[in-house]
Amino acid sequence: MPDTSPTDPSPSGQPAPSGAPQPDTKKPADPRKTAIRKLVVACVAGVAVVAFIAWLVQWWLHGRFIQSTNDAYLQADQVTVSTRVAGFVDQVLVAENQAVTKGQVLVRMDERDPRARFEQARALADQGNAAIIQTKAQIDAQDAEIAQAQARRDAAQAQVDFADRQVARYRALAATGAETNEHYDQLRNSSAQAHAQLAQATAALKSAQLQIATFRAEILQAQARIEQAIAQQRSAQVDLDATTIRAAVDGRVGDRSARVGQYAAVGTHMMTIVPVQDIYLVANFKETQIRRMRAGQPVRVSVDALGGETIHGTVESFAPGTGAQFALLPPDNATGNFTKVVQRVPVRIHIQPDAAQRVVLIPGLSVTAAVDTSVAVSDPAPAGNGS
Repeated sequence: MPDTSPTDPSPSGQPAPSGAPQPDTKKPADPRKTAIRKLVVACVAGVAVVAFIAWLVQWWLHGRFIQSTNDAYLQADQVTVSTRVAGFVDQVLVAENQAVTKGQVLVRMDERDPRARFEQARALADQGNAAIIQTKAQIDAQDAEIAQAQARRDAAQAQVDFADRQVARYRALAATGAETNEHYDQLRNSSAQAHAQLAQATAALKSAQLQIATFRAEILQAQARIEQAIAQQRSAQVDLDATTIRAAVDGRVGDRSARVGQYAAVGTHMMTIVPVQDIYLVANFKETQIRRMRAGQPVRVSVDALGGETIHGTVESFAPGTGAQFALLPPDNATGNFTKVVQRVPVRIHIQPDAAQRVVLIPGLSVTAAVDTSVAVSDPAPAGNGS
């Protein structure tokens, strides 16, 4: 009797043909696990749907009104410090990045030249005052001379009057022979001499009076020289004061180029003062984003230098033109081929950082600004016309 394996399905011990159906060896699925799996999938899908609906509601109520841009940078109205007078730098009293206050001395220039001009102008003014005093003394003396000349003329006039009366009286006597012609001729000569003396006295009086006018003209000239000297003195004082360069605003020193011993012409750049305490933000929004923007709307500002910390701000004003309009070479779209490019409008934003944040904020830092345009403000005008 042939040997057969008890596990061999073929009675002859040969393997079953490949086309024969195989017996089902899989176990049936556990209904409990299937239900749990379906429940998890349903929960995940439900959470996703709820999250999507919540996001959609949030976007509809708030998110669609948020206009944001990362084309935004901190700025400050920096003040360039330059020289008003030419000269050599004598002292530089501040260091790079140093904090300064308004009125603090920054640089001292060599003051010898303007001081010399000041002293020269003062000397000219003193000289003019001395000339006026001297001329006034001459006028006083000339007044006395005029009084004497007037007295001499009056005396000469009296002599003329007497001589004329004598000539008139003796003329009739000489005609009748009661008086000699010789005496009459003497009286006529005396009258002529009196008239000559009167003319001389009158000329002397006029000359003295003209001299007074000359002295007064000299006083006017001296006063003009004094005024000119005073003007020169004031100008020299201005130049002298300008040798001491002071800070115009509070802030921090940057871009310091002043060096001791350096010759500086008028207008030479010395340094820049950055009022970091008055820093603000300029965000360049696309023209398609500003339709609902108004001054006074709240802004959330995320600063990269602060690790993304949020600073609150407010829309302050809008530029009167796009950034391209204020470029060095504004675009001319009237010639050549035209390709429309979305323009950007600079928007000034007032920010309110705390003390710790203010220490880090400096002009030039890049930020991300998001304006909530859903907040109603009193200005109904379009953003382009608001301020």
